[in-house]
Amino acid sequence: MERRYFIKTGMVLAMTGTAASIFKPAGAADNVLSGGKLWRAKQTPPPTPADPTRRLFFTERESQLVTSIFDRLIPADELSISASQAGCVVFIDNQLAGAYGRANWRYNVGPFENGTASQGNQSPLTPAEIYRKGLAELDVHCQKLLGKSFTELDDEAKDSYLEKMEAGQFTYATLSAKGFFSQLLSNVQEGFLADPIYGGNRNMVGWKMIGFPGARYDYRDYVRLKGQKLNIEPISIIDLLKA
Repeated sequence: MERRYFIKTGMVLAMTGTAASIFKPAGAADNVLSGGKLWRAKQTPPPTPADPTRRLFFTERESQLVTSIFDRLIPADELSISASQAGCVVFIDNQLAGAYGRANWRYNVGPFENGTASQGNQSPLTPAEIYRKGLAELDVHCQKLLGKSFTELDDEAKDSYLEKMEAGQFTYATLSAKGFFSQLLSNVQEGFLADPIYGGNRNMVGWKMIGFPGARYDYRDYVRLKGQKLNIEPISIIDLLKA
């Protein structure tokens, strides 16, 4: 049967009120199917779990700066541990050493023009290049402006510097301070909420804080528990690899 004919016939039947009797024989009962075999997707190689003991991209100084910045963007408080405690620095270190750092996902050949705000980042620099340049320029600028490295500032002074950076009140040698702040903020958020297999969200602290159930296959064990507090423990890809 041709699809077009089938669709047209179904529309006519629906309009004449006979569709129900055609597609559901008299006396037929509605049934809910349960159980059966799980559908299995084609097997693909899982990600390699990030090793928190290895630094792949950052120098020691860069790692100190990123840790200091990230821990002001997501500080430890009554809700959660800090960004670095949650592994966010490990996360972005691994990402910058790989395809993300090289910007493999986007067209990266000129000509390059300054785009509008709605067109997003038009920089020819990759994320790895942005971090390498940005951290060096932030370090030099902070020393000149305040006479101290960012890592030597107290928390209030760090917050003040980052607020001005976010507002675009600073000019770095080659980078937009505001643009670099946006890069840092996006990456720390990603690290805090990504699957722990990538190095961040340690012990699924970010997921537990917002109630996200993680990489679960389905919810058949919970679907009938209506009106109850479920307290679903999140599952990481790492847990699935162990299963």
